[in-house]
Amino acid sequence: MSDTSSHECFNVTIDENIAHIQLSRPDKFNSMIPAFWTELPKIVEDISDNAKARVIVISSQGRHFCSGMDLAVFTGPGDEEKPDPRTTQQRNEAIRLNVRDLQRTISCLDDARMPVLMAIQGGCIGGGVDLSSAADCRYITRDGFFCIQEINIGMTADVGTFPRLCHLLPQGMLRELSYTGRRFFAQEALEFGLVNKIYDNHEELVAGVMEIAAEIASKSPLSVTGSKVMMNYARDHTINDGLDYVATWQTGMFQPAEMGEAFAAKAQKRDANFPDLFPLKKGLV
Repeated sequence: MSDTSSHECFNVTIDENIAHIQLSRPDKFNSMIPAFWTELPKIVEDISDNAKARVIVISSQGRHFCSGMDLAVFTGPGDEEKPDPRTTQQRNEAIRLNVRDLQRTISCLDDARMPVLMAIQGGCIGGGVDLSSAADCRYITRDGFFCIQEINIGMTADVGTFPRLCHLLPQGMLRELSYTGRRFFAQEALEFGLVNKIYDNHEELVAGVMEIAAEIASKSPLSVTGSKVMMNYARDHTINDGLDYVATWQTGMFQPAEMGEAFAAKAQKRDANFPDLFPLKKGLV
């Protein structure tokens, strides 16, 4: 039985252990309005904290995956009163914390207990690149492209593009894309390892990614989340630190019973039956 919900920027369906989050403003090219930044972490954290799915797929409706930050965010009315020059640093401190809050919206994908797969059609622009860089895996249509648009409008990308793409692309290519703001098309993205596979059209893209998601959902959720935790930790630490951390993880999380179930299922030519992750308890309640 599927669970469906609608939000201002997203439609969410959870079925067969797969949570499908769709950006749902195709008439606006799925631009990131203020509601986007509050809805996404709430949706993802609810799925993750309550173990509502074993894998998350993010796709979008319409011609383009995401056109980035909505222009209204940049062109909206400013303060009516002239700023007091004596409080410049106080304002700047508040701006810094606001940027950190936006960064946490994207980081919810990194922090999710289950893998996040992203299905990208058409343009993935500006903030869309920030979003896609936090996914575990990216897939794209043949006409798809990435664009670090911020340089074209006189700013520096600040919500996750650089810290993450430094681990996903060679330095020279990332710097070229960042300094020029040119389009990075699907075939080139595949050759440089930013995407896993190219599909001919949007329909085939979503169907293909959902098939990969179903394969992931058939595995042990504890083993899958452990793999994600280990890879994220290894990305941010030395090899020796990563080895030590995985040894600690195995000490507490290794489950011989799940290995036995995997072997038995294979021998009996049936689907394995693994327990789901537990919902998290917040606080002391």
